[in-house]
Amino acid sequence: MVKHDGRTGTVLVGVDDTSHGWLAADWAAAEAELRGSTLRVVHAVHGITGAEVELVSEGADRQVLDAAATVLDDARTRIAAGHPGLHVETVLARDHPAEALLSAAEDADLLVVGTRGRGGFAGLLLGSVSLKLAAHATCPVVVVRGHAEKKAADGGIVVGVRDEHDENAVRFALAEAELLQAPVRLIHAWTPLVDAGRMIPQVSQVDEERKAHARVLNQAARPVAEYPQVHVDMELVVGAPAALLVEASAGAGLLVLPRHPPAARLGLRLGAVVHAVLHHATCPVAVVPVS
Repeated sequence: MVKHDGRTGTVLVGVDDTSHGWLAADWAAAEAELRGSTLRVVHAVHGITGAEVELVSEGADRQVLDAAATVLDDARTRIAAGHPGLHVETVLARDHPAEALLSAAEDADLLVVGTRGRGGFAGLLLGSVSLKLAAHATCPVVVVRGHAEKKAADGGIVVGVRDEHDENAVRFALAEAELLQAPVRLIHAWTPLVDAGRMIPQVSQVDEERKAHARVLNQAARPVAEYPQVHVDMELVVGAPAALLVEASAGAGLLVLPRHPPAARLGLRLGAVVHAVLHHATCPVAVVPVS
């Protein structure tokens, strides 16, 4: 949707006063500028309840809000220095970070977050907020991590294709690649099925499986025809998808993954492959909901 001032769409970023938050803000600002979009910067604080105020001081809640306002002021100053023409909106939300960003993302085109904010255990490679957003947001979510300073135009965009329903993820990557004039790699990984008790699968069986997986990749790649200016390589690879995609992320500027509904009620909301790649990729990762 094009606004009256010529801007189109909104890129939303969640920030805090950590290096992860600033990295996400910088990435989101560059993306909003590339798209000609508004950048909306959200910082969420719980605030202090009435009972808690009695335990600390009457001015404690105001101190929390003043500190939050400072974070947003710093974000606006930092972004303006690097992107002087970018239209920036700031929002101070009184809510848990994940809930605040999920609500704000309902009318956004893209949500950008860092890998980890305050709290959590040192051993966790990805914070619970980022995981929740990637699992539940209705728009694409970019988790900024790894060599975020390496632009997709330099390393290209890698897309992990799971099945024929992944056209949304492919289209997202192609649109991004067109803006950046970057190449795209569509990777579909598969492992030959082996009958019980059989050490080596029959050649004919493997050949049929390969053809079936090639059809899956070709189906998901149909949006390629909509972007004739984008160079696309299609790769059918034998191996474990998560490991292959993490390896591919080392040379990429952006890795794009589809988010499928969970296979079972108690299954991982993101799926095992997306969950693993989000924790171990070495470049920013975009998670795109499958419609």
